[in-house]
Amino acid sequence: MARHITPLLLLALAPLAAAGLSGCGFMAKPQRPAWRAHAENACLAEKRVQPTAYVQFAPEIDGPGICGLTKPLRVTALQGGAVTFNARATLDCSMVAELDQWLADVVQPSAMARFGQPVAQINSMGSYSCRGMNAQAGAPLSEHSFGNALDIGGFVLADGREISIVRDWTHGEQQVKDFLAEVHGGSCRHFTTVLSPGSNAFHYNHIHVDLAMHGRNGDRHICKPVPRDVAPPPGQDPQLVAHGPDDDDVDTPGAQPPLAAFQAQASRGGVNDSLILAAPLPPVRPRPSALSLEGGPKDWDVTSSIRPRAR
Repeated sequence: MARHITPLLLLALAPLAAAGLSGCGFMAKPQRPAWRAHAENACLAEKRVQPTAYVQFAPEIDGPGICGLTKPLRVTALQGGAVTFNARATLDCSMVAELDQWLADVVQPSAMARFGQPVAQINSMGSYSCRGMNAQAGAPLSEHSFGNALDIGGFVLADGREISIVRDWTHGEQQVKDFLAEVHGGSCRHFTTVLSPGSNAFHYNHIHVDLAMHGRNGDRHICKPVPRDVAPPPGQDPQLVAHGPDDDDVDTPGAQPPLAAFQAQASRGGVNDSLILAAPLPPVRPRPSALSLEGGPKDWDVTSSIRPRAR
């Protein structure tokens, strides 16, 4: 004979049933912060990036967790093909647009002034990759998880000369060191996060740039180490090169990125077209709205008076 289940018993069982369903995978999928999709859509609507033979749209990347991009771009070169990547990069629209402007405003003028020739290639050490900050298990998600960051290991000049961050940042010829210092300082005027050698142990061999949303209103910048002024090349105006505000992988109060819903050493699904370069192990423009951060020891940060343009 069937037993009668009282309404009181049903109320008692309801929380257990809900817990059981969530444990079976019925929980709602976590969502990316809305500003990311807004930034992608605004960039595309403003036609800041146009598809070419070198910049092409790719299928949406959705997960694992909140990793991914709505409208990813696969990039083999910038500046209309004049500056290639050593490996295809997967980035969002805003990063592609800002990298192109950064090359025009910062990198190429400095290369022409110091070497008499332009940069012909960026040696990337990573673009899109669904992982925690600094590839650490259990860490908050890196901006790389959203195609909103690029790690730059060096450059190749038009004549084939290679400039390596890990080698030349401290041990290169003075002109090369000054070029890298100008690139670092100029990057702080274009990106909301810039970390170079000297910022922390994780960035000894590359410059990390991203468009993270720092602070409640996206009005903070992180640029480390402190940009330094350098003397101009011989024969040029003696005015010192001016650098931008200061402060990837550093925590900023009030702007914590979302926690990863996975362990970084587990599945790293999605698209990852970036090439990780081997290296010895260690012991402006007004621009649309700022686009999280990377983690690492905190040295210092400042609140920038230069705000990125709305994306």
